[in-house]
Amino acid sequence: MKNYFVTVGMEVHAELKTKSKMWCDCANVPLEREINKHICPVCTAQPGTLPVPNKEAIRKVITVGLACDSRIADFTEFDRKNYFYPDIPKGYQITQYLYPVVAGGTLSSVPLTRIHQEEDTAKSDHESNIGTLIDFNRAGVPLMELVTEAVTYNSAEEAAKGSGDFCRDLQRLLRTLDASDANMEMGQMRCEANISITLDKNVFGTKCEVKNLNSFASVEKAIRYEVERHAEMLAEGKTIIQETRGWDENKNETFSQRKKENAHDYRYFPDPDLPKMYLHKLFDIEKMRAELPELPWDKKVRLSALGLQEKHIDILLDDKELSDYFDSVCKITEEAYTKNVANYLLTDASGLLSKGGDYKLPARDNFATLIKMSADGDLSSRATKDILEVIMRLDQDPKAYAEQNGLIQKTDTEALTKIVTKVISENVKEWEEYKGGAEKLQMFFVGKCMKEAAGGGNPQLFIELIKNAINN
Repeated sequence: MKNYFVTVGMEVHAELKTKSKMWCDCANVPLEREINKHICPVCTAQPGTLPVPNKEAIRKVITVGLACDSRIADFTEFDRKNYFYPDIPKGYQITQYLYPVVAGGTLSSVPLTRIHQEEDTAKSDHESNIGTLIDFNRAGVPLMELVTEAVTYNSAEEAAKGSGDFCRDLQRLLRTLDASDANMEMGQMRCEANISITLDKNVFGTKCEVKNLNSFASVEKAIRYEVERHAEMLAEGKTIIQETRGWDENKNETFSQRKKENAHDYRYFPDPDLPKMYLHKLFDIEKMRAELPELPWDKKVRLSALGLQEKHIDILLDDKELSDYFDSVCKITEEAYTKNVANYLLTDASGLLSKGGDYKLPARDNFATLIKMSADGDLSSRATKDILEVIMRLDQDPKAYAEQNGLIQKTDTEALTKIVTKVISENVKEWEEYKGGAEKLQMFFVGKCMKEAAGGGNPQLFIELIKNAINN
């Protein structure tokens, strides 16, 4: 295959996290299991009904724009995008065309074209024995659409990685801003990639849009697949047709859905039922900018400076609840304990949480106390894990629990030295071998000492005392 340049432009839809829908006061619960529970005449498009914009949804889109250093429009309006689908009851979608809420900006080094506000559609159920059924719980849910500029990469691999990283960073941003839960498996964030290839970096090829990619892996696989498909077609002298394609998760390949529409096919025009809006009068934009939380890329720099492992940093960037909990615990402990907090929270505690049941994050003070006791040598690693499991099920003071159950490690040097002396006298043969260079026997003696101390000795201190015994 020739070394084609690959151009990708991303379009990402995200359901916004608001209490009510975009145009009515129905509850915004798109994942509601009870069919058609959150509906009204407005979101089912009954004749004579009028939409009312959701101010909070617009505010969330502005916040995303501010985080991306974008331009926030002064004037904006809503438009009707006309096309027929059975899950769009109005026969058109309310969206934005000429005057989006947000324009420009960058995210993950990718330049943005626009971020605009629109509504989600209903959901079709094609599995019914009596035909296609429609669930309108999702109809009218506030939706944000972000469109990037076309970015040209040097290879399919570079394009796949760059686009996948962009989508990951967007998901992290949406969660950080509490704009969307952005769960791709649940359809709360849906990615579409416009892909073309060319031998001339200054000339775009014919693009194909791959829709409804519901995982980062799918984004990357679809780009690689389309590049290979386009290259094979060009090698055979075939013409690439601009079209919309779907992604088959099982076959890991795209398939044709329909000819790609152009803007004029949708017959956009301003929605006469909705007001024109001047956002700088409706919102204090500069105050919103000043109140932005710590953004994911800034947090990554801060966590890296603290010496956290990259895998732990990724977990904290992806999970807002764990990240907030981590920061709050670190405010109680000192910086010297930060790595210990991360290790126990993101391995042991997270592992217990994944089991479900009665496990939940313990009170921050209790977790901080446990970490300090462990790091200071008052608890063994085994005791720390055992107590962690207890305080994640029961609201208990870890220090009191450790004292009541004899889990505090003994650090009395004189008492522990007597134990070392006793163990050596009872294992003379092994001691001579250890002194002769059999280093593996060190843990043999530590184990014997721990057993003699009924598990209450500090193993690190035992190691020091054993080494001292050789020197003496």
